[in-house]
Amino acid sequence: MKLVCCWAHVHRKFTDVLSTVGKFVHYQRGTEAHKGLKFCQSLFRIERDLQEANAEACFLSRLERSSALLEKMRAWLLRAKEELLPKSATGGAVGYCLNQWSKLVRFLEDGRLELDNNRSERSIKPFVIGRKNWLFSVTPKGATSSAMAYSLVETAKENGLDPLVYMTYLFEPLPNIDTRDLSELDKLLPWDVTVQYKFRPPT
Repeated sequence: MKLVCCWAHVHRKFTDVLSTVGKFVHYQRGTEAHKGLKFCQSLFRIERDLQEANAEACFLSRLERSSALLEKMRAWLLRAKEELLPKSATGGAVGYCLNQWSKLVRFLEDGRLELDNNRSERSIKPFVIGRKNWLFSVTPKGATSSAMAYSLVETAKENGLDPLVYMTYLFEPLPNIDTRDLSELDKLLPWDVTVQYKFRPPT
């Protein structure tokens, strides 16, 4: 498993620095925090251009455009690290970027990966809002089971399936297969071609 870090968090760290200095971002143009914010905004601008691109086109375009921008940003981060106090707000934002760099640039490896995890955060928002309702998970196993069920429901939604129909379907094959066999489990996942054919409503 490889972790992919979220650029929205990086963006927020720099905007938080600027918001503590003054009410409007343009008052701090030219500061190190503003430079970091501009790099983030440029990355997101590239992603907006690629919204309609398929995974392969997205991958190639990122290699051409985003990777060059990231090289410049990393060079700036390394210079800024030497000039800033590490415990200052801007120094902390710069340090966070450098510490997470290998995971922040992982989106370059696959055109299907997203620059931020905002979609995932929106998916879990109902569970965060209703967290007091989940106090019945009084054991680690119970909490793990709940998390697995929530993940399946939200993943089914993201893949265009009716969660109730999909979850009902799972109860038939799961007791009859070896759950240690990952190839068999793969066939039951919401994005599997056969599952999509059976359960995705026609558009």
